[in-house]
Amino acid sequence: MKKIVALFLVALFAASFVAAEAPNVDWKKILTRIDELGDFDNSDFSAEVTIVSKKPGKDDTTYVVRYFRRDSEDKFTMVMLKPDIQKGQGYFCAVDDLWFYDPESRKFAYSSLKESFQDSDAQNSDFSSSSLAKDYTVTDSSSEKLGSIDVYVATLKSNDNKVAVAKRKIWIRTDNYLVLKEEHYSVSDRLMRTIAYPKYQTVSGKFVPASMLIVDNLKVGEKTQLTFANPSVSRLPDNVFNKEYLERVNQ
Repeated sequence: MKKIVALFLVALFAASFVAAEAPNVDWKKILTRIDELGDFDNSDFSAEVTIVSKKPGKDDTTYVVRYFRRDSEDKFTMVMLKPDIQKGQGYFCAVDDLWFYDPESRKFAYSSLKESFQDSDAQNSDFSSSSLAKDYTVTDSSSEKLGSIDVYVATLKSNDNKVAVAKRKIWIRTDNYLVLKEEHYSVSDRLMRTIAYPKYQTVSGKFVPASMLIVDNLKVGEKTQLTFANPSVSRLPDNVFNKEYLERVNQ
C-alpha cells in the first residue's frame, strides 16, 4: 500500500505532458461543485488531525489536534492534544478572525488565516471550508493527464486580497471534480506551496481528504503531511464554537 501511495504521489507532483485547451465548461458550476463536495452546511464536522512537519537536518515534529468545524457559521475550533508541552493550546476562527489561546498565560492572541500552523507548511486557512466559487475567478484552463487520470487544470485568481492564497492552480478530476493537486502562488506570482491529495474518504456523502501532502517550494526539503482520522458529522454543542470553549477545556 505504501508503494502504491508513493507512486501516486510521484504522479501527482510530476509534470503533465499532454495538454489541450479545456472544452467549453461552466467554471462557476465546477467550482461550486468542488465547494459542495467538501462542505458541511447541513451538519457539523469533526476529526482528529495528525500533522507531521519534516525539515532537513531536524527531527520530525508531530502535532495531533481535535478539529471541529461548522460551515453554516463559517467557524472552526482546534484543540492541541500533542505534543504534551502544547496540550490544551487551541485556535478559534469565526469567518476571517482567528485567535490562538495559550492556557499557560490564559490569554488569546489574534492571528491570521494566512499564517502557518505551528511553523509547519500547513496554513491556518487549510482548516477552513472551501469557497472557491465565491473567492476566485478562473483565468486560464486546459485538459491534461495527471498520470493516467483525465483532469482539468485551472488557474484561479482571487477576487480580493482578504483570501489567504492570491493565486491557485488546481488539477481537477473530470469524472467527479475532486481536486488532486494544487499550486499556491503569491501576489508576485511566486510558487509558494504544492499540495497533493492522494486519497479521499467519504463522510455522509461528502468528500474529505484522508491525507494531504504539502511541499514548501521556497525551502528545499521541507514538507508537511496531514492525516484526518475518525471523521464525524454528528451535531456538536453550540458552545464548542466560541473562544470560551478553549478556556473551559483547560479547567
